[in-house]
Amino acid sequence: MRLLVVEDDAKIASFVVRGLKQAGYAVDHAPDGETGLALAETTEFDAAVVDIMLPRLDGLSLVKRLRAARRTTPVLFLSAKSSVDDRVRGLQSGGDDYLTKPFAFSELLARVQALIRRATQAPEATKLAAGDVSLDLVSREVVRAGERVELQPREFTLLAFLLRHAGRPVSKTMILEHVWDYSFDPQTNVVDVVVSRLRAKIDPDHTRIETLRGVGYFFRPHAP
Repeated sequence: MRLLVVEDDAKIASFVVRGLKQAGYAVDHAPDGETGLALAETTEFDAAVVDIMLPRLDGLSLVKRLRAARRTTPVLFLSAKSSVDDRVRGLQSGGDDYLTKPFAFSELLARVQALIRRATQAPEATKLAAGDVSLDLVSREVVRAGERVELQPREFTLLAFLLRHAGRPVSKTMILEHVWDYSFDPQTNVVDVVVSRLRAKIDPDHTRIETLRGVGYFFRPHAP
């Protein structure tokens, strides 16, 4: 699932984007309202986190223009203003939820997940599994063949992406865009390095993660 974060405060943006990626989401970040609007108008997002006080175009105006264009992306507003009137203005402008700063990331994540559930009218999976490998997005527990496996954050995010696409080939470009948010660079071997580390921990016999030469990787939904 892909999320949009529109936040001009570099520290807050880094905190939110990093946390959402570690929770298994692909995340795009815009540092101002105009950039955020351009992304939201051209890319399908499952939800957006939008600060209200933004340069170039404020968050309320951004969402009003989205709704006028009939874009229904669920929006969680962030704001330092906590009065009832401020919350009402946010919701009346087309926002779906409102969270005041400072906030706990766990609450932001729970609210984003609730927005996605309401939008899709289906519960968002918090557990991913294929064959004898399972991953819990909430507890961040990974189990292989009944045994718990400790993964580094990037390995965890990569495994979540592979499990979401189990049974389908995924290219290195897709992995770079969704796990690292990098544009494809044919010279980089960052994907190979992390796949190798992940294999050592969950696929030492190479029966789960298959390398497709010239394509990318394939996570077998069942053992061969």
